[in-house]
Amino acid sequence: MKKSITSGSVWFKDNTFGVRDEIYVGIDVHKKQYHVALWYEGSLKYSFVMSSDNDQIVRKLSRIKAAVKKVVYEAGPTGYSLARLLESEGFPVGVAASSKTPRKSDNSAKTDSLDCRQLAQYAAKGLLTYIRIPSEGQEAERQVVRLRDQLVSKRKCIRQQIKSFLLQHGIRWPGESDCWSGRTMAALGELPLRTELRYVLDSYLLELRFHDEQIKAVESKLKEVFGQSEHIRILRSHPGVGPVVSLQFLTEMFDWQSFRTAGEVSKYMGLCPRVHQSGDKRKDGPITKTGRRQLRSNLVEAAWVWIGHDEEANRVFRRILCNTGCRQVAIVGMARRLAIRLWRMLCRGERYRLMAA
Repeated sequence: MKKSITSGSVWFKDNTFGVRDEIYVGIDVHKKQYHVALWYEGSLKYSFVMSSDNDQIVRKLSRIKAAVKKVVYEAGPTGYSLARLLESEGFPVGVAASSKTPRKSDNSAKTDSLDCRQLAQYAAKGLLTYIRIPSEGQEAERQVVRLRDQLVSKRKCIRQQIKSFLLQHGIRWPGESDCWSGRTMAALGELPLRTELRYVLDSYLLELRFHDEQIKAVESKLKEVFGQSEHIRILRSHPGVGPVVSLQFLTEMFDWQSFRTAGEVSKYMGLCPRVHQSGDKRKDGPITKTGRRQLRSNLVEAAWVWIGHDEEANRVFRRILCNTGCRQVAIVGMARRLAIRLWRMLCRGERYRLMAA
């Protein structure tokens, strides 16, 4: 085998590699271009730029497939299609967590070409943290759940716009409370307003009704997909865990069997505290807030219901509250325990039992 590695397209032609060789491939993935770097024998040997064609990059790497030990790229808007294709072709693939990729402390240049080289180097030295890659089915199910979250967020924004509109023009809310019942919607549609203001408010109401209908359609689809799921029944047996939390938890924790410890679950959910330790001093800071924000906030809401139904859980909450003096910190601690309990229920296939049991 030739050990002198040249640059350019002849690199693939002039060298043959076997299973004893170790090549690490770093890819900086973008919508239009892929920047690719190959790390071999302790240094960068070859880099190139190509169009964002997954089939083409598989064909290129197939020439050195026997020697490839890892193909890595950072998680981003391009998703996991490249990773799944490479896996199907027998390549060892890793999708690196962007937030945990080492960064230089100086203000040196940052380019796509440099990024792919760094990824290849970090992969060779074992410095990258990889995320779990969902299957096409798992990602599709999760996308439907996330669509509902997005629609609910948009509906909330429209409702805020309507309230701000009424406040700006000195119009009283047509109801005794802030609820958005059918009677309130009808009253908003009948408010006596100037022609221009009536047009604006009707536009808001039309958009609000559209999102209400879309949310109902998505929820109907979710019932169709998950209606017979035993995992959903197990999760919903826990106090405070309804259809939304159970769906979010199951789809975001799609690979729940691979978690080994409770600490891994809390880190994945972003519910574990940041630890600052130096010498004999240790301080626990705020939670890391990694992972899905909607699921994390819904787990906190579910924890409030849980401590109202489980006396032992309530005692744990009061103990944390006594130690910290802050209700928010205490309930986040209970949300972390809730996430761990749900994970254990899935692993064991067991429904809810009181903490005292």
